[in-house]
Amino acid sequence: MTSTVSIPARAPEATSERSRWLALYVLCAGVLMIVLDGTIVNVALPSIGADLGFSQGDLAWVVNAYLIAFGGLLLLAGRIGDLVGQRRVFLVGLGVFTAASALCALATTSELLVAARFVQGVGGALSSAVVLGMIVTLFPEPREQAKAIGVYGSVASAGGSIGLLAGGALTEALNWHWIFIINVPIGIATALLARRLVAPHPGLGLQRGADLRGAALLTSGLMLGVYTILEVGEQGWTSARTLVLGGIAVALLAAFVARQARIAEPLMPLRLFRSRNVAGANVVQALLVVGLFGMFFLGALYMQQVLGYDPLDVGLAFLPSTIVMGAMSLRVAGPLMLRFGPRTTLVGALAVMIMGLVLFAQTPVDASFLPDILPAMVLIGIGAGLGFPTIMTLAMSDATPADAGLASGLLNTSVQVGGALGLAVLAVLAGERTDGLRAAGEPVAAALNGGFHVAYLIGAALLGVALLVTLVVIRPAGAARRRERVRVEPCPEAA
Repeated sequence: MTSTVSIPARAPEATSERSRWLALYVLCAGVLMIVLDGTIVNVALPSIGADLGFSQGDLAWVVNAYLIAFGGLLLLAGRIGDLVGQRRVFLVGLGVFTAASALCALATTSELLVAARFVQGVGGALSSAVVLGMIVTLFPEPREQAKAIGVYGSVASAGGSIGLLAGGALTEALNWHWIFIINVPIGIATALLARRLVAPHPGLGLQRGADLRGAALLTSGLMLGVYTILEVGEQGWTSARTLVLGGIAVALLAAFVARQARIAEPLMPLRLFRSRNVAGANVVQALLVVGLFGMFFLGALYMQQVLGYDPLDVGLAFLPSTIVMGAMSLRVAGPLMLRFGPRTTLVGALAVMIMGLVLFAQTPVDASFLPDILPAMVLIGIGAGLGFPTIMTLAMSDATPADAGLASGLLNTSVQVGGALGLAVLAVLAGERTDGLRAAGEPVAAALNGGFHVAYLIGAALLGVALLVTLVVIRPAGAARRRERVRVEPCPEAA
């Protein structure tokens, strides 16, 4: 009798378990498509410029238009997910992104492509801002959550490298239109599967935070800030344009924070920042992305401009790092966090990344891939593969279900804004070093390499700051558990 009763009791549980993991893979497919789009365009820019008649200065707007919309809307998109339902926002974002991808592929003028890229950024922000919150809701148990976040982390951290490889292959084998066309079937399939596998959860309702004035302040401040950062390379840090626009952006964001502190139903509850783990994890995430971008983007330029690699060669060169990141995120990060705690795991990840960047700063002008480049890439891949899932776990650790979308959007915003600011700083300083070496009579390749080395070392120094923040600000797992017991024990009737 016992065995007869137990069989039907387990079957629904097994079905639910399988559905949750299938839902995770569908969500990660949507994230991968969006992450790929951040880098797949880079290797196709020369072909796009020649075909649509872009000037060299205007060509950067193919990337910038996407980043401005994406970075500016992430926090707002995350909060909208909390209010109206995260699955709904995810599906709307996928629809917007897919339609905009088709428009990009069909673009026959530079103006149309830039406008479509802006709309793509809107769709990307809507979809990616809520995914981490949905994953935390799907997997509330710590062991499963660590594994699920590891899957998400492997996609988020390795997707950029895959984008370089896919962009090079599609552009060389077909043409640049295909880097956008490929998004259409993937987006449609992901949306259909998400409707089937991801259960809808009602939001809090727009009356619980539909602060339109605050939304306008936040979105305009972030968009203007990202625009100002992206224009630094052209305008300079101390130009009147940069200072005025930067000052306006800071004033808008300050007005937003002041408003959130005084209204009854804020768009972004400031209580979230009282958590040392949430605040510290977002700072560390922003700094880690700077170090990773230093290797990722400037390393790609080093291979093309100094070593003479073509776009497909660059993608293949990053493939080992991608594989290592994925393996660390999927197989190693979760068990390490469960055994040693997220903070200890993060400390080790940052230390390994610092070693990788310092090693990358030793690469010569006539480098060979295996002895000179591969070891540094493997170290950085190990650090990023362990670091991203750990940071995600810490950043979501104190978020309530009602704030999960906001916490997810905040973490994504730290990636985009930190990456944009960091890359602008590294590119400007690398360019200044290169110009100085050229003025001193160094050959072009040696001068470029010297500039890249400065950028890698600055990235390593910023990771050192992230390591210090981890040790000083973030609480170890034991302290977090004790704090959780204190919060739960006064309410035994909830059990």
